[in-house]
Amino acid sequence: MNMIAIEDTLLERFHRLADETHRAEADIIHNALASYLDANENYVRVLRRRLDSANRGEFASDEEIDQFFSSHGD
Repeated sequence: MNMIAIEDTLLERFHRLADETHRAEADIIHNALASYLDANENYVRVLRRRLDSANRGEFASDEEIDQFFSSHGD
């Protein structure tokens, strides 16, 4: 079985939250890990799409960039 190391202060906060909210520690870990993975997997998907676009040479023109900053401020 793989073991992970968690700083003492983080572990104390975790146990305190479980106690104060009367929630199972496993539920907190599950929800936290699921949220973290969802956010980071989405970030990687967006980044891959943007890299694919850049690799295809799909960039904004100088005029489009100027227009964007003119309408949104510098």
